[in-house]
Parts: sequence; C-alpha cells; structure tokens
Amino acid sequence: MIPETDSGYLQRLAELEARVDQARLSPEILSERAAGLLAGRIGCRIDEAHAHLRLLAGQQNTSVASVAATVIGALEIRRSTSLRQVRHSVEEALRATDQEPDQPVRVSAPDASYSWLDVVQQMLNALPGKHIVVVPVRGDDGRITDYECVAVSPGMRDLSGRTGPQLIGMAISTAYPDIVGGPVWRAWADSLTDGHPRSVEPFTYVHIDNGDASEHLLTVRVRPVGPGLLNSWVMHDEQTRLAERIDQTERLGNLGYGEWDLITDTTVWSDGLYRIYERDPADGPLPRAESEALGLPEDEPLRRQAAEEFGRGETIDLTTRALINGKVKHLRAVIDTVRDAEGRPRKVYGIIQDVTARETSRRKLAEVERQLHEHQQDLAAEHRLAAQLQHIVLPIPETPVDLPGLRAAVRYLPAEQASRIGGDWFHAALAGDGSVVLAVGDVAGHGVQAAATMAQLRHTMAALTMTTTSQPAELLAHLNRLLLALGVSTAPATAVIVRWEPATHACTWSQAGHPPPLHARAGVAVELPRPAGPLLGGLAHAEYGTNSLDLAAGDILLLYTDGLVEHRERTLSEGTAPVADLMSRVTAERRDYPLDVLLAGLQRANPDDDTCLLAVRRTDCGNGHD
Repeated sequence: MIPETDSGYLQRLAELEARVDQARLSPEILSERAAGLLAGRIGCRIDEAHAHLRLLAGQQNTSVASVAATVIGALEIRRSTSLRQVRHSVEEALRATDQEPDQPVRVSAPDASYSWLDVVQQMLNALPGKHIVVVPVRGDDGRITDYECVAVSPGMRDLSGRTGPQLIGMAISTAYPDIVGGPVWRAWADSLTDGHPRSVEPFTYVHIDNGDASEHLLTVRVRPVGPGLLNSWVMHDEQTRLAERIDQTERLGNLGYGEWDLITDTTVWSDGLYRIYERDPADGPLPRAESEALGLPEDEPLRRQAAEEFGRGETIDLTTRALINGKVKHLRAVIDTVRDAEGRPRKVYGIIQDVTARETSRRKLAEVERQLHEHQQDLAAEHRLAAQLQHIVLPIPETPVDLPGLRAAVRYLPAEQASRIGGDWFHAALAGDGSVVLAVGDVAGHGVQAAATMAQLRHTMAALTMTTTSQPAELLAHLNRLLLALGVSTAPATAVIVRWEPATHACTWSQAGHPPPLHARAGVAVELPRPAGPLLGGLAHAEYGTNSLDLAAGDILLLYTDGLVEHRERTLSEGTAPVADLMSRVTAERRDYPLDVLLAGLQRANPDDDTCLLAVRRTDCGNGHD
C-alpha cells in the first residue's frame, strides 16, 4: 500500500495526468498510447487493440481519441483505498464514457467506483483466452480479507463448469477456496502493493468436484488494471499440447509462420521458418534485405508483380525460388497484412511452405512423360523410365515402418510390361488429429495418365488428412469430388481407407468400389464385410458408409489392389483363398510374424496389372520384431 502522504507517488500521478492532457492535443498519439497499454496489459496484438478502440468509439458514438483517453485513465492510474485523490482521478477520467445500462459489472463495496469495468469488460469480450478481473475486499482495518470477481472473458469456463455470468460477483474464497493463501493469492497482494505485474509459473491446483480431487498444472499472469487485477490463466497441459500440435503441423507440412510489425519494425519467426531457411534461432529472423537477396534473379518479375498486388491490398500467393546454403528451394508464400482505418499496413504476416519436393517431382514427372513419348518404341528404355516414374510418385519403404500402435509394411508389384504401368497407390501416415490413416487405391487404366491421376489422389489424400479430416467416408467424398472436377478425361478409381485411433484402439473403414481388407487373428483370416460405396469419379453426390473393426494386439490387416486376387480365369473367391490361407498360417504360428516376409509370400494373380499391398499389425506397446 502507498500512503496518502507519499509525495513521490502524487508527483508521478500529476506527471501522468499532464501526459494525458498533452496527448489529447494529438488524437494519433493518444490512440497509440491507449493501444499500447491495452496490448501490454491484456496480452493482445497492437492491431487488435486499435480495432477494439475503433469498435468502442462506434458503440459510444464518440471519437477514438475520447475512448483512448478513457482507457489510459482506466489502465494507468491505480487506486488504493487510502488514496481518495487517486480514486477521484479515475472517476473523472471515466466520467464521459457512455455506459451500457445492462452491463453486469458492479460490486457491492460501498466506498469504490467501478465504472472503469465497463471498458475492461468490453475489452475482455473481444479478446481470446481465459481472463478474469478481481478487486480486493477489505475489512474495517483496511486489510485484504478476500477478492471478488468483477469481470470475466465471455468464453471462460472454469473446472467446475461455471461461466462468466455465474462467476461475476462471487468471492474467490467461495469459488476457489484452494487459492486462498497460495502462490496466486500472494502474487495478488504483492502486485497491489507495488503495482508491478507478477507471473506465477506452473503450480499444481487441486480441484475438488463432488468429493473427487484432480490436480491441474496452471500458469497465471497477474497485471494491475485500475483498482483491480487482471489474471490470465493457462492450463499447462493445454499450452504444451497446442505448441506440440503447431510444431508437428509445421514439420509435416514443411511450413513456417512469420510476422513483421511495421510500427515497431520487429520480426517474429516460428520454428518451422528457421528450419526452412536453415538458420539458427539464436541468430534471430533473417533481415528483410538478406531474405530478398536469396531470391533467384529469374523470379524477379514474379516478385515485382506480387509486390504490386500487395500494394493494392490483395492477399499474395506465389511460389518462387531461393538459394539457401547452396541449394535451390521452391518456397510458396501466402502473405497478407493488417491495416488501420485509413488502409495503411500495420503488420505483415505470412506462411512459407517449402514445396521443393513437390516441384521437383512435378518437373521429374514431366521429364519422364516426355522421355516415354520419345522412346515408346524402345522397350528397355520404357522399363527404366517406368521404374523411375514409380519411384518419383510412389516411393516404397524398403523396411517395415512403425506408426502409433501399428507396424506397417508395403510391397509394390509392377506389371510385367512397362506399357501396362498402372495407378496403384498407398498411404500410411499419422493424421493431423493424432490418428493413423491407412489407404490403398487403384486408378482405372494404364500409362502415364493413370500414374498422374494416382499422384493427384495420393497427394490430395495426404493433404486432407493433415488439414481437413481423418474420417474414411469424408476422405472418400473429397477424393470423389476431386476426380469429378478433373473432367471427363480422368479415369475413375477405387480406394479403401482405414482410420486407426491409437488412444482408444478404435478402427473404422470405408471403401469406394474396392476389394475389402483381409483380417487375420490367431489362425483365422476373413474378408471384412463391405460398407456401401461407389467408385470414385462416378457419381456427383456419392455417399460412403463406414464399418468398425475390432483390431486386437497381434492381428494383421491386409489392404490390397485387385491385381492380387483378380484373374480372367478365376473367380474372386478362388483368387482370395490362397491369400487368406497364408495369413491364417502365419498368425497361427506366431503373433509377431514378420510382415515383409508375409508380403514376400504373396503373388499377384494378374501379371498384366500392378499390385499394391499394405499389411499392418497392431503391436503391444510398440514391441514386435520384423
């Protein structure tokens, strides 16, 4: 607490009021000061603070400068119950603010004025995250006996399920009794005493609900605001999970995120951007001039055109090349900006994606197609080029790979004639939501066109699982729309997709005109019952069903294309029987039978067609040896 006789504090208050009076002469300076205070106290971006100041001005039918003066008064001047002059200054600064009559932000303390909460609550209404504002409750002797919750973020929901309207007006000792006397309680007292913010690093909070106790790791940031305290709550496990998810997305998508604040001339890079530019994060973001110098001179017209479009306020999406550590990389940049009310850019932000592999594959694929056309009479050349094409668009892992809860192995059997190269493909990877997606597909027809369609399906499938959905039926619907959009020259295709949830062991699958998977357990192999689903590219509004599968530890699931079982001289049952027999034998012998050995024992029924095999086995805690 600061006594009333503290002349130094009163002098600082007078200096503050003089600065505010001077700022009123310049609305721009006043607005910048208020936005800076708001961003610093609440934890939002400068441009978001400016936007909310303009919103408040519109709601109150007044100028931005007037609202800015109110915010400065509410956020910079702190009150002590013994400092009547300070409280009077707060009231005077807020007196001109139009208040909403139904705003439920009042407390019952008889000697306090809480009109500043109208501004604070409106700020919280527009900000993400979990924030609450508390004010001290004092006894007759002036000592703090409790705290009262007076403003809450609209999206706030505590561990007991209470929301903002239910929390406002509650005493902290009643709402959260375990906080009393703890680290957050002490941080509040210290912050009220010296006026400095506090950060209570991860601490364990014990929540009791109907007699059941649960522990949660929390971080709390405390900032003085008006006569109270603004608290930002972060659950440590939620923060960690979000950071890991962002980092995983950047790694799998070869993405990076960057921001350039034009007001402060500061740049922020994500970890992914440092990886793309092969730069040590300790060195900080690459200066803009050096970054531009990495671009190849041949791409200068593209960059100049993009700069002109950006100047017209358009979002930029272009792919150019950069020379990074002696290597040419293809970088796709999607760039946009945050502008002020006059249209001037305030902050530039963008996503950079390293698409070198995609561009290289596209270039190699075009080269292979050209060579196939030129040397189609040379059978030996066709064999070599066909193998090169398959390697580009469908790299096959040489050894089994481990996925969460699964071990997978892939085998590709090309047709005996190079001219019969087909569109068989597979997918086995972790999806964006943490599940595992498995798939095998086949494009009708043969030749480079089939392989090109196969490449589009496979890459689209990988992108959808990371950004859109991992549900098999939804993925098939997306792929069906893709083939229809490609036009009548595109051949139809079949596919089967399986989704595996490692945490729950749930397994679901859907198919589009494709042979069903084979499931083997303890010496018994069966063909799974097929859910409904037409082939891809046939119907505009196709619907795909879903079936569930109980995949126990040691079970083997085989996904395959029709070249394994279809032959003009045999029925499908006759073609499937030897495959099922082999799976029955190996699962009867041992639970960890090597998958690559199993696949090596399978022979395609039709030598005129490609065959793609994907075998997976559920593992016990990641063990098992192939």
